[in-house]
Amino acid sequence: MNFNKLTAISPVDGRYRAKVEELAGYFSEYGLIKYRMKSEIEYFIALCKLPLPQLEQFSATRYEELRAIYENFTPEDAVRVKDIESVINHDVKAVEYYLKEKYAELGLAEWSEFIHFGLTSQDINNTATPLSIKEYTEDEYLPLLYDLRNSLDDLAEEWKEIPLLARTHGQPASPTRLGKEIKVFAERIDRQIIQLMAIPWSAKFGGATGNFNAHFVAYPDIDWHEFGNNFVNSVLGLSRSYPTTQIEHYDNLAAYFDCLRRINTILIDFTRDIWSYISFDYFKQKIKAGEVGSSAMPHKINPIDFENAEGNLGLSNALFSHFSEKLPISRLQRDLTDSTVLRNVGVPAAHSMLAFKSLLKGMGKLIVNEEKIRNDLDNNWAVVAEAIQTILRREGYPKPYEALLDLTRINEKITRERIYSFIESLDIDEEVKDEMKAISPYNYIGK
Repeated sequence: MNFNKLTAISPVDGRYRAKVEELAGYFSEYGLIKYRMKSEIEYFIALCKLPLPQLEQFSATRYEELRAIYENFTPEDAVRVKDIESVINHDVKAVEYYLKEKYAELGLAEWSEFIHFGLTSQDINNTATPLSIKEYTEDEYLPLLYDLRNSLDDLAEEWKEIPLLARTHGQPASPTRLGKEIKVFAERIDRQIIQLMAIPWSAKFGGATGNFNAHFVAYPDIDWHEFGNNFVNSVLGLSRSYPTTQIEHYDNLAAYFDCLRRINTILIDFTRDIWSYISFDYFKQKIKAGEVGSSAMPHKINPIDFENAEGNLGLSNALFSHFSEKLPISRLQRDLTDSTVLRNVGVPAAHSMLAFKSLLKGMGKLIVNEEKIRNDLDNNWAVVAEAIQTILRREGYPKPYEALLDLTRINEKITRERIYSFIESLDIDEEVKDEMKAISPYNYIGK
């Protein structure tokens, strides 16, 4: 069966490919090879700048030619790397051999043995992977998250004056404002963004077991740890971990995944609230000509954008949770279990992106049904009981809570008239009675 969007096993590369294809440059096999190539080439250039004695004659004018190898790297070029890998059965070594071919084409073969000099595969993997995740986060994830967060803020501002019947434990409760309830989610995301930005982009770089053994035995007078710090921190823009085993600890990467998971969890909370408001008929949804909401019930306009978002956020979180629990654990100095896991980073990233885009689409279709919101407030005058008993406490009235309890817990509708009648029956000043009568479900909304 030939591969296409209809035969793809994962919907990320099938049904949803067009919505997430920008992630291919970061998380596909091609993307991984390209980032590995960047680490290899920048490392070689750093050795030239050191310089190693054998690289003193390498002209700095050739650096941009080398960088062009990864900057102009195409999926067609990646096929050649995979061809090499099919013979030698090692993915990182295949990148090294490919680069040696390119050096030969550029007339630089005499220096090609300093490609991957003294390194282990994980020096390349553990710089390439955080580089790809860092650039994805900066270029794709955060801009989309900011769009979502700003849309929440826009809705909060638009709806800030709309009183809303609150529901605690699913039951009518002290009224609030629709805009404020939306603002809650924007503020929660803001706090997570602050935490996300504080997590270092950690990378391991130090040879087979993290000690630069091969480097020090070849050039014992060079401070290789200082070289590694400068290369990872300054050249690649990451943060070198030390000491390490053969691989990165992944503790900070686990913190990154946990932070993304918390953001997703906040948004799951949001999708469920909006879904509930739609089910209460507090929101209607814009109608798009030609769309079908149900295969059997023509009247329906289902909240599918919020349901799709919730499903994708849950899928994303399942993988993020596994990543953060699994990656920091490796037997002794290194096992290979992290490798296959990290190849899947693009999957939860894609599901998060799908969810964010679904949420933006769904939020753009919401129409506030103020008539329904006001009707629910009208039908729930019992919610002002809290206000009345609090004023009575202030006035020193005996057992005010119990008095309101007897009034309201009767399994009957509490109307404005019943509230007013109760107020009139109280032995208090007329001024206080007027104060309490001025309270309604529309204005008992705090600040």
